[in-house]
Amino acid sequence: MVRVALTGGIATGKSSVLRLLQAHHVPTIDADVLARQAVEPGSPGLAAVASRFGPGVLAPDGTLDRPALAAVVFSDPKSRRDLEHLLHPAIYSSIDAWFETLPADTPVAVADIPLVFETGHQRDFDRVLVVACPPDEQVRRVMARDAVSEAEALTRIGAQWPIADKVALADDVIWTTGSRAETEREVEQFLGRVVSGRSR
Repeated sequence: MVRVALTGGIATGKSSVLRLLQAHHVPTIDADVLARQAVEPGSPGLAAVASRFGPGVLAPDGTLDRPALAAVVFSDPKSRRDLEHLLHPAIYSSIDAWFETLPADTPVAVADIPLVFETGHQRDFDRVLVVACPPDEQVRRVMARDAVSEAEALTRIGAQWPIADKVALADDVIWTTGSRAETEREVEQFLGRVVSGRSR
């Protein structure tokens, strides 16, 4: 089995590529889903987050106030690192356990991990697939998707590695600036390379 980490930047089209991989019956797991599960009401993760960041990151019903937490971690690198240290060990442990549950003859499986480079876990995988678009397009997409200003979009993008840095380290890159059909072809070509054992 080829263990692939799928990553990219905010609004680069990673979710669309993930859906295309799923359409090809590739097993996938989403680190963002695991992160949400890690801070469900009553969980040790939520208690740890509230202890570190204070009651202001909790909604009145006791659930995590995600916008409030995002406002803190996107503007403060130390707070972001603290959040990662609280949640990422459990997330990566769950990903490892998931790979172990897959049939031995599974040709390729994909873990969607937005911060795989930032957390230094790229070596845990056989290949890293980066989904990319030009930075100006990334800013435009974030502004449209999240209804935020250009300054806020740049702050959110700046909380991650520059997409060019990720592209430089990637084993494979899928660009999402073309049509959906073009992206589909890139996904099919990627799967062909991985299954056949050929490099980029």
